[in-house]
Amino acid sequence: MHEPGSILQVVVVLLLATVIAVPLAKRLRLGAVIGYLAAGVVIGPGALDLIAHPEDMSHVSELGVVLLLFIIGLELSPKRLWVMRRAVFGTGLAQVLICASVMGLLAWLVFEQAFKTALILGLGLALSSTAFGLQLLAERRELNTPHGRQAFAVLLFQDIAAIPLIALIPLLGDQASGAGDGSALLQTGKVLGSIAVIVIGGRYLLRPLFRVVARTGLQEVSTATALLVVIGTAWLMDRVGVSMALGAFLAGLLLADSEYRHELESQIEPFKGLLLGLFFITVGMQADLSLLASSGAQVALLTGMIIGLKLPLIYLVGSQIAQLDKSSALRLGLILAAGGEFAFVVFQLAAEHQLLSPPLHGMLVLAITLSMAATPLLILGLSLLIKPSAAPRKPVPPEYEQIESNSPRVVISGMGRMGQVIARMMRAQRVPYVALDTSVDSIDMSRSLSADMPIFYGDPLRPDILRAAQVDKAQFFIITSSDPEITLRTAETVRRLYPNITIIARARNRQHVHKLIDLGVLAVRETFHSSLEMSRQILTGMGLSPEQADSRIARFRRHDESVLAAQHKVYDDAAAVMQTARQSRAELETLFDSDRIEVNSVQDAVARGAEAP
Repeated sequence: MHEPGSILQVVVVLLLATVIAVPLAKRLRLGAVIGYLAAGVVIGPGALDLIAHPEDMSHVSELGVVLLLFIIGLELSPKRLWVMRRAVFGTGLAQVLICASVMGLLAWLVFEQAFKTALILGLGLALSSTAFGLQLLAERRELNTPHGRQAFAVLLFQDIAAIPLIALIPLLGDQASGAGDGSALLQTGKVLGSIAVIVIGGRYLLRPLFRVVARTGLQEVSTATALLVVIGTAWLMDRVGVSMALGAFLAGLLLADSEYRHELESQIEPFKGLLLGLFFITVGMQADLSLLASSGAQVALLTGMIIGLKLPLIYLVGSQIAQLDKSSALRLGLILAAGGEFAFVVFQLAAEHQLLSPPLHGMLVLAITLSMAATPLLILGLSLLIKPSAAPRKPVPPEYEQIESNSPRVVISGMGRMGQVIARMMRAQRVPYVALDTSVDSIDMSRSLSADMPIFYGDPLRPDILRAAQVDKAQFFIITSSDPEITLRTAETVRRLYPNITIIARARNRQHVHKLIDLGVLAVRETFHSSLEMSRQILTGMGLSPEQADSRIARFRRHDESVLAAQHKVYDDAAAVMQTARQSRAELETLFDSDRIEVNSVQDAVARGAEAP
């Protein structure tokens, strides 16, 4: 039992290690999981020995995995699974079966492990890290790429597959310890009975319970109820000798279609993140660094085998079953080749049930940690060798490329949100225009709204496209691209070829405005006018009349435009721009001092009117 002082010391050490290691790991693009594991290694018995008995925290840290499984259950609604069924139960199932079979047979036949041990090794090493893989994809903005979508589906199936695997281990352990047939039947009956209690209770009791709690309007009661459901179901499964995570997953699955799902997720998420981090820290503390000295070659061999076996197998699954191209299949293999957090759970549970020897468990933990640490480096190396695979472009229908222009007065480049509004206004005013876009989807959508809409496929940077659109006969050329570089290049091209046309362009910020002004372009800041309109709504809500608010907004606009014109003369001098900004801020405050007094007097009058009987 820890003394109060030692408990506070443990908490301080854990929080300090997290605050230092996790941001550093994310800065190095290694991921938060690696940060937690590294923090555990440093503060554990194998290094600084700041926490001498990490096993004392294992029961608390396991709650992180329990909460993670509950969140996964909440997200696995039947509708979502049905939409993703081919990728999840096709690619995902193939990946787990193939990888588990190859590695399990290798452990059984080549390394002469017991059949049950080989089975656990194969299935555990086939799993990848959901938290780690999705974080890498998100950091590299690859979640919506072909390999990113397949990786998400495979990880989703692995999360589902981990549940029966976790539930299976205690049964294998009990049988391994010589439990009789009667005991096995009794144990099975207890498990099935507990699952029935959870299913029936979740279907008929949980929703009325949450309805009653929601009516109280007390946030702390809602949080306590959510934790009670998760920890209570986990405790029930633990009492019958099955993994706590199974009960939490079942509870989440039963509430996946509930109207309280988002509320539950928001209540559990902070605890899940904190306790899951504690779980990874505990794993890191239990990593036996002495194995690097005594069995370094074996650890390196095991790490290399995990990545070396899974990578080509997942590449094969990605290219043959998921129908990815070679580059995307290779990226999928790299994302999923390392071990995962559920492997730590599986092997820890297997070690507790004497299915893994302590030395083998220690080597597995260390090898999986090293495989996860090596993954970002492998991906970085691959990105230097292979350019990102571009998504296949949608074929352009021939009629989209046949630009039919009859002396337009306005040419619009880009039919996104801004371009569509401008086109609607021109159409309403019977102003002849022609629109150009390089997105077939945008053209499809625009023409679906109006079949005769004059929008065509064409890159405005090409002089032949501009000639076909008859820009020489137009009065205005409108650039609505959200990319500042494309806007500037388009403006330069149009200005060079048609020096007399009026160009109006969307501007991202003040520096972008200055560069457009240098090209003789009328720049319209994309957020400036909407911000002024929001300010006008605030002023009228404070009690000013619409006329007074319009006057203040007009005054601010004139002042800002004069400041912008002054800054344009020195915009390439950062110090001068900052000095101008400071001066303009002081001038603006002086300019509006009288207005502020007037606003306060109006508010006082409104308040007095509200207090009057």
